[in-house]
Amino acid sequence: MRVADGWKDYRILDASGGEKLEMWGAFCLARPDPQIIWNTPKGPVWKKAQAHYRRSSTGGGSWAFYQKFPESWEISYRDLRFRIRPTGFKHTGLFPEQAVNWDLFRQLIQEAGRPVSVLNLFAYTGGATLACAAAGASVCHVDASKGMVAWARENAALSGLAEKPIRWIVDDCEKFVAREIRRGRKYDAVIMDPPSYGRGPSGEVWQLEEKIYGLVQLCTGVLSDQPLFFALNSYTTGLSPSVMAYLLKVTAGERLGGQVDADEIGLPVEQTGCCLPCGSTALWLSEAAAGPEKQNERNSNDTAWKNF
Repeated sequence: MRVADGWKDYRILDASGGEKLEMWGAFCLARPDPQIIWNTPKGPVWKKAQAHYRRSSTGGGSWAFYQKFPESWEISYRDLRFRIRPTGFKHTGLFPEQAVNWDLFRQLIQEAGRPVSVLNLFAYTGGATLACAAAGASVCHVDASKGMVAWARENAALSGLAEKPIRWIVDDCEKFVAREIRRGRKYDAVIMDPPSYGRGPSGEVWQLEEKIYGLVQLCTGVLSDQPLFFALNSYTTGLSPSVMAYLLKVTAGERLGGQVDADEIGLPVEQTGCCLPCGSTALWLSEAAAGPEKQNERNSNDTAWKNF
């Protein structure tokens, strides 16, 4: 497992009974998590919760706030800054485990030694977009939600990256990629962070297991003549790292050679010293990026790559 352990403004204090207790800066939240199937004792630390998201038996859920709470606040990861806001669907606007990938993308872009263009699909509130832009890449940020794209732009401004070469696109990701291919537009890297289930701007249903192979295959057509990497994230328990690696091997790997790796990503839990699994990432690397010299350099450095 690759662990996002570089946070200072985010911590998981404990995890038990289908819930995790998290510190987001100065604020402590308790939220449900389907991966947490164990029922270890909930000690006094759980009394720190200032807000609690509870699911409803009829679907959805709601927040219970135990004290006066701000509508939103800010936290930082390295030189990036994000707006945190508890939403009606339990999320806060950030997936902290993805920080291990942000570090990796930055390293790959900086090591490339050339201009790099990145296509970030299902880009949410822009964590990967900002990491890539901070590393010097030009980024095309695509998400079907107008509100999420606006939130990502706010995060870019908070991080001092508002003037960086970022295209902000509200669109269905599959349709957008198909149009980019027809236009002849190419990218050196693709990041794909699709939901398990969702709907597009016109109500189109997205079911990950049914759609992902075709979309990954489509996206290989938008890679440049000198592609750098293709990253695929999944939060769906049915898609193991091996399944995702297989997908990239028979698409990007079959067409472009290079190397494919995959692993779980997770976050440390302070109470137990264990790591909470938070999904998986598969990564295709070009031959130049995956060469022995690069691998040895990464393995010898104290970077996110050491766990890959």
